[in-house]
Amino acid sequence: MKQDLEIKIQVKQILKVIEEIAPGKSVELRVPPYAAIQCVAGGNHRRGTPPNVVEMSGQSLIKLSQNPDLWDQLCAEGEISASGTNSNLAELFNRTSKLFLNFDKELKDGK
Repeated sequence: MKQDLEIKIQVKQILKVIEEIAPGKSVELRVPPYAAIQCVAGGNHRRGTPPNVVEMSGQSLIKLSQNPDLWDQLCAEGEISASGTNSNLAELFNRTSKLFLNFDKELKDGK
């Protein structure tokens, strides 16, 4: 799978924010071929496939960080694979989106 450098940079930035606002190890968030993180407080998995896995493309992750209301639509269309009782990250993407919107606004306002 070929990596796009611009997408890779954005994916890494978004995942860093997610790790900051939802630390934990109960969900594995995979964005192949760019990265995978463990996030969300709760259970703790150590070996093998974790009980909660979310996988999506870099483009889908970027879309969600800009418009978190797309969660259900992207899941329904198969762009997001989410399995496990804690795999619904819709609220997490709402929080992530707000942080990015505030950051962009501060940049534009020169703060």
